[in-house]
Amino acid sequence: MKGITYDYMEQYIRSLIEEHNEPLKELEDYAHENNVPIVHKEVARFLELMINIKKPLKILELGTAIGYSSILMNISSKGNSEITTIERDEKMIAAAQRNIEKYGFADKIKIIQGDCLEVLKQLNDKYDLIFMDAGKGHYNHFLPECMRLLNKDGIIIADNALFRGMVASDDLVERRKITIVKRMREYLKLVSDNKSFITSVIPMGDGIAVTTRRD
Repeated sequence: MKGITYDYMEQYIRSLIEEHNEPLKELEDYAHENNVPIVHKEVARFLELMINIKKPLKILELGTAIGYSSILMNISSKGNSEITTIERDEKMIAAAQRNIEKYGFADKIKIIQGDCLEVLKQLNDKYDLIFMDAGKGHYNHFLPECMRLLNKDGIIIADNALFRGMVASDDLVERRKITIVKRMREYLKLVSDNKSFITSVIPMGDGIAVTTRRD
C-alpha cells in the first residue's frame, strides 16, 4: 500500500480503464519518463466523467504542469470548453505551451503565468468547473477566490486532498510535510463544515474532494 488505497484495489480499478489515444498517451509516456507529476489514471477518468456530466463551457485550472489535464478536459468536452490554467513554473509553462500548440488546442486553452492566489484575485470571469491541482498547502487560501469565481451551480474538484494518506492519519505524517497536511485538513474542514456547501471526499488517486453549493 504505497498510496491511499491498497495496491490490489488501485491496480484493479486502473485495469478497467482503457488506454488513451494520442495525444494523451504521448503526454502520459512523457510524464512517466521525465518524472513529471500528472493526475492519476483513475482521477483522469473521473475528470472525463465529470466533464461529460456537467458539460462545462468555462473551466479554471490551478496548476498546468505540461498541460495534460487541460488537454484531457478539452478533449472530454469535445472542444466545447474554454480553459484558463494558471502556472508559475516557467519551464512547465514552456512545455505546456508547446504541447497545447503542437496538438492544436491554442484557441481553447489559455495559460496565465503567476502565483495562483495573486492571479485568482485578478480574475473576474465565472467558471462552471474549477480544478485545483497546485499549491496543496494553499487550497484553503484559494477557496474564497474560487467561490467568488464559481458559477452558482459550479463544481470545484480538488486533487491530492488526502495527500498520500497523511491527511487522514497522524501516523503517516512526515515531519517536513506537517504544514501541508495541516492546511489540507483545514481546507477539508472548511468545505465540509460550511452549510452552504456539499462536499464529497473520495479515496481515489491521491484523494479528491468535490464541492458544490447546496441548492
